[in-house]
Amino acid sequence: MTPYFGELRSQWRPLAAAVLGLSSGLTVLGYVFGIMGPFLIAEFGWSKAEFALISTMAIIAVFVFPVVGRLADVLGVRRTATIGVIACPLILLATTTASDLRSYALLFAVQMVILGTTTAPVYCRLIVQYFDRARGLALGIAAAGPAVVGAIGGPLLNNFVADHGWRAGFVAVAIYTGIGGLIALLLIPRAKAAPVAARQTKPRTAKADYGRIFRTPAFWIIFFAILLGNLPQTVFMAQLTLVLAENGAPGKEGSIMISAFAVGTLVGRLISGVALDRFPAPFVAAVGMALSGVGLLGIASGFDTTPMLFSSVLLFGLSLGAEADVIAYLVVRNFGVRVYGSVHGMLASTISITAVIGSIIMSAMVKTYGIYAPFLWLTGALGLVASLLFLLLPRNPQVEDGPIDSEVDSEGHSAPEDPRIAATA
Repeated sequence: MTPYFGELRSQWRPLAAAVLGLSSGLTVLGYVFGIMGPFLIAEFGWSKAEFALISTMAIIAVFVFPVVGRLADVLGVRRTATIGVIACPLILLATTTASDLRSYALLFAVQMVILGTTTAPVYCRLIVQYFDRARGLALGIAAAGPAVVGAIGGPLLNNFVADHGWRAGFVAVAIYTGIGGLIALLLIPRAKAAPVAARQTKPRTAKADYGRIFRTPAFWIIFFAILLGNLPQTVFMAQLTLVLAENGAPGKEGSIMISAFAVGTLVGRLISGVALDRFPAPFVAAVGMALSGVGLLGIASGFDTTPMLFSSVLLFGLSLGAEADVIAYLVVRNFGVRVYGSVHGMLASTISITAVIGSIIMSAMVKTYGIYAPFLWLTGALGLVASLLFLLLPRNPQVEDGPIDSEVDSEGHSAPEDPRIAATA
């Protein structure tokens, strides 16, 4: 077995912990609440507009991600994730008692605040700690976990809820998240401290760490690239069916293209991960973001042939899938592990902010022009600009806390220089 794939075998525990942790936390609950929506509306008589307003509370994540990322840096992955692992099933069980829109919305808000401790800024820290050669591929596998669970578990949950009711469905999901989260915690390796590395990674004050982050040009390059490149995200998450119908692909053709988008997202995560391990990270990031711009421009172009639309939607799916790997990889490459969660949390927050801004711009432009094409032209062009920004990142950045292999373990302690030693300690 080559050293590249051998690292996946030797570091299977932190990889499995990250995959299972992400697949049992807040990310996968997006699929759950999407499935539950129609059943809740049918029982309580809520309007679709009222129910849709609850989703806007996801903006809470903007404030939560930087905090949970910092907690992971200070407390370690295991202690931070434990908060969400305990809280997740309790919140889901409490949701079964909801009797009106207000109580449901309150529980949704609590979920967004607490369960941020089960998201990528926390669990991906395990990947960047323990992986070196296959770091990109491992990040791709971890990011793909929730999508696979959603694709397989979504139809099963929908059928279960149809037969047994939405309350029984929340109980089933609570059991799943509780067991999955607990196993994830047990899989996190306990590394022994290395005294020399401990001196290199001694915790610093928030003022010192954030001062260093904000003084680093790479942070602002990534920040503005995300800001420009993620504006159309809401279109493909909530409006894709309408966009395709506007371009002459309703019904069956549209559903095939939506499937292509989902498959492209999953494949993009794995392909980008392998590419990051083999090619310069700024180049991979630029290509990934450029695919988004090309896809959007293709849809806006008016060449509404089925192959053209299919290819354009697939390209955007590949780009969106690649983004999760690329951001996580760029963070550790430019900032090291000691402040990884702090930086990743702020950039994850930026993605949420951008999605809201994009929704506002899209709404205004559709209201003005009556079609989606102008918004697609604008965001497609900005996606290409964002791809060029990534090329400004240093190819060989100097990380302040020393070589990437001299890192900290899941409890905030330093790990041995060889990450394979840490996994067996």
